[in-house]
Amino acid sequence: MKEEGIKIDRILEILPHRYPFLLVDRVEELEKGKRAKGFKNVSFNEPYFQGHFPGQPVMPGVLILEAMAQMAGILISETDPEGTRGKGMYLVSIDNVRFRRPVRPGDQLHLEISLLKRHGAFWRLECKAAVGGDVAAEAEIMTSLVERP
Repeated sequence: MKEEGIKIDRILEILPHRYPFLLVDRVEELEKGKRAKGFKNVSFNEPYFQGHFPGQPVMPGVLILEAMAQMAGILISETDPEGTRGKGMYLVSIDNVRFRRPVRPGDQLHLEISLLKRHGAFWRLECKAAVGGDVAAEAEIMTSLVERP
């Protein structure tokens, strides 16, 4: 079943991340067990732009990957709320990473995540990040659910 949108208050319930490390502003579409689409508004006020790079600010690639991983976490949590309760989600692997274009202040980073495979606590997902319809980054990530202490 396709659901329409998840706003920031629900995102804060799902993800443990907080400013300045919360990198998903809204989920526009979510189809449990299949895919999720959402975005991050990239503002010049982001703290990393002060040093990456002065005079030519670019969002660090590792943070683009983190935004995709956070969106994957939302898809997984909404797909299996009982299975994820009380567990932390950790990256196990990142494969086939490609950075295609820079992400700059003022861009809206569109995130699209598709579930490829699930095996127990392990989830493999295809991730894309785009700006204005142009792919900025893509990767396959694998996550694992681990009991929280």
